[in-house]
Amino acid sequence: MGEVKVLSFWPSPFGMRVQIGLEEKGVKYEFQEENITVNKSDLLLRMNPVHKKIPVLIHNGKPICESLIILQYIDEAWPASKQFLPSEPYDRALSLFWADFVDKKIFGPGFRIMRSKGDALEEAKRDLLENLEYLEGALKEMSKGGPYFGGEEFGFLDIAFVAFMPWFHTYETIGNFKVPFETRFPLLYAWDKKCMERESVKKILPTPERVLEFVLQVIKKFVVD
Repeated sequence: MGEVKVLSFWPSPFGMRVQIGLEEKGVKYEFQEENITVNKSDLLLRMNPVHKKIPVLIHNGKPICESLIILQYIDEAWPASKQFLPSEPYDRALSLFWADFVDKKIFGPGFRIMRSKGDALEEAKRDLLENLEYLEGALKEMSKGGPYFGGEEFGFLDIAFVAFMPWFHTYETIGNFKVPFETRFPLLYAWDKKCMERESVKKILPTPERVLEFVLQVIKKFVVD
């Protein structure tokens, strides 16, 4: 299927999605590290001139941008192996809806936790926990008793969400609170454990400790600067 290259930055959950998707499909690819806290490469700026963001998938010289769009592209470009999105239109729409929810309602509050203080911080923590409640309900409905959002099959929404799991330790540490996965979100807790058994996930996801160390270094740099 030609040459495949990923432009990303290792802590990015959006980039992790792309890599997990490629790993699940068995696609060989080249990874180019883009340290966006320092400089953006000329290649990144050429391949994504509109947003100038990672990740970018380059397939036979053609760029695809935005992680969920990339993940859907991977699913369609390499159809011979397992499919990420359900074939049933309604189930497919649910997967796309909840993946978008993750981007807006999990990433959003998590980012605010790292940047807020006082009442704004408390509000961000409440929002994160409330939105995890919604995902817990979605998992119960969509899994039909299976271990994944897609039931017995690890698929689109699983990939979209699992890439954020290494970041919860950072949210908890900086926000000085605990996300009670085991007691309040038992389905998500079991889902996470199951996802972490997959080779693609183990290979790509960094440790929570490494993510926290990176974030603290960035915070220290900006405070000093």
